[in-house]
Amino acid sequence: MTPQRPARRRHVKTRGPVWLFDLDNTLHHASHAIFPAINRGMTQYIIDRLGVDIDEANRLRVGYTVRYGATLLGLVKHHGVDPADFLRVVHTFPDLPSMVRAERGLTRMLRALPGRKIVLTNAPTLYARAVMAELGIGRLFERVIAIEDMREGERWRAKPDATMLRREMRRAHVHLRDAILVEDTRGHLKSYRRLGIRTVWIVGHLPVAKTSSGGLSTRLPGIGRPHYVDRTVRSLRALTLGMRNGAMR
Repeated sequence: MTPQRPARRRHVKTRGPVWLFDLDNTLHHASHAIFPAINRGMTQYIIDRLGVDIDEANRLRVGYTVRYGATLLGLVKHHGVDPADFLRVVHTFPDLPSMVRAERGLTRMLRALPGRKIVLTNAPTLYARAVMAELGIGRLFERVIAIEDMREGERWRAKPDATMLRREMRRAHVHLRDAILVEDTRGHLKSYRRLGIRTVWIVGHLPVAKTSSGGLSTRLPGIGRPHYVDRTVRSLRALTLGMRNGAMR
């Protein structure tokens, strides 16, 4: 009797777009508690490891984020910081459940979006998975592309690096023309729109600045819809409602 060959695994193309979701301030409200804690942790880490004062630590933290997309990349490049140690120290929160906030009905809204779903975040894997577990959305995403995955050999990369994104999309078998990036960071949207990716700017979790009179200002200058943004939404609820009405198809 001739043994049967194992059946070939067929690649089934999922209908609809491929959603690339940022994590912080996109899938959850990181500005509520997590971002302030991460910023404090990064600043203290820089003070402890580099022996600088708080003003210089904050200058490095913000400056490296603007220059490289992530503070980590600047610390590795210019100061030889151990990346694994840095990521572990500043992204570990024993009280994470009390810090996570998100839109009500998040799971239902994500399920309503047609197509594949991937998380694309400059955060580390363990943190991203922990937040997604708290949100109850882990099973809705086929993969998480975290900052460790963006690395190329000894070179660390992060959003909005174009070379990294092209490589990760090839690995995920995603055509750039099929991808929709949902992000709170305009610089990332601007960079990736040039690659032909469609873009959604989500603004509902962005920090609100206080005016000199004690009131609240608008959520960031120039909040309209920049030319590199296909849609601006305040929430994922607005995004799913827009899809029902034929937007972003």
